[in-house]
Amino acid sequence: MTSFDTPQPLNVWRALLALSVVFVMLATTGWTAVHSHRETTALAGSRAAWSHGRLHGHALPDVNASPTRLARFFASLTAHDRTRLADRYALAVGNMNGAPVALRYQANRIALGQARKVELKRMHDKRLSASGQQEAGRRMHRFTDLMSKDRQILAFDPEGTGRVAEVLGDLTHAQRVSVVVPGVDTDVLTFQKTNRRYTAPVGMAQSLHDAETAAAPGTRTAVIAWADYTAPSGLGVDAATAMRADDGAVRLNALLRALPGRAPVALFCHSYGSVLCGVAAHDLPARVTDIAVAASPGMRTSKASHLGTTARVWSMRDSTDWIQDVPYMEVGGLGHGADPVSRAFGARVLTAQDAKGHAGYFEPGTDSLRNLADVGVGAYRSVRCAGDDDGCRAGLSGTTTTGRA
Repeated sequence: MTSFDTPQPLNVWRALLALSVVFVMLATTGWTAVHSHRETTALAGSRAAWSHGRLHGHALPDVNASPTRLARFFASLTAHDRTRLADRYALAVGNMNGAPVALRYQANRIALGQARKVELKRMHDKRLSASGQQEAGRRMHRFTDLMSKDRQILAFDPEGTGRVAEVLGDLTHAQRVSVVVPGVDTDVLTFQKTNRRYTAPVGMAQSLHDAETAAAPGTRTAVIAWADYTAPSGLGVDAATAMRADDGAVRLNALLRALPGRAPVALFCHSYGSVLCGVAAHDLPARVTDIAVAASPGMRTSKASHLGTTARVWSMRDSTDWIQDVPYMEVGGLGHGADPVSRAFGARVLTAQDAKGHAGYFEPGTDSLRNLADVGVGAYRSVRCAGDDDGCRAGLSGTTTTGRA
């Protein structure tokens, strides 16, 4: 297999070139792009309404209460009362960690319907440019797709470029849960694609779910396509810093702590998503057993052992992936640290043969997807290590009873 360690002098020259480009961008655009953040208007409005709401004369619990407190509250209600709250505070309930997942699906279907009506009006709003009306039409069609009865939308926020998370499988009764964390240019319009479908979060999650079912037919699995953070747009300043990852890590950990059941959870972090997972690692709940990163620009640390997690750390990169040419370093907040597939980093390195470049790690039939699926179902003895040795499986024999022989 190809060695993943790049000669040091080449790394230095790449780093200098990349940093010079970044500093030019900072000088011309300023730091506002990475510092500006606020809670979106529609969601904030729904949460504020909940905070002032009452049910049968009693105040509703704090919208920021712990998932355990909120779960107890919803469990105490009748089905009719839960539906009333979902109807009245759709966005708040649909994004509420601690609310029953089935109720979140119901609330988000309502919120999607409301957002769809807004976009229908915008399609014919003469105050908008032709391109603005066209984008409204694209959003309207996307919201319509997400409203389908067979879709399980766990989180939805229509503001800005939009945030969304979708569940494949039975999350409540799953024996294994996987979370796909995507990278740059992820929003409500790129959440799924018709062409190159496995490069988008929905396609990634569907492909992984199918592969996990094939790897362990007797195991109940659920996969979450998690695009519920504001990802960087393009390869600019946001992508070169951890600002988006910092916010996303808080949101990811909040979700993980609220997941139902006790099933082991594995994170599958692609490209900038691996930066987010690296930032989130120190605060992950104990049920997160594995973090697998693909096409990573770094995890904001020099070694896997410095991530501050008990989860196993896996990494992979295809030999044709352009990400290998980025400078693996961090200077003054720019860059994301060491190369996760280098020996010095200390992750368990998996083969990614036939991964089809930077965006093709979830393509059916690839070694990369088979390896990710084996990690997801805990079939560690079945994974294929990079470098023609069994180093990535060291110490893991006998840890699973499922997977391919």
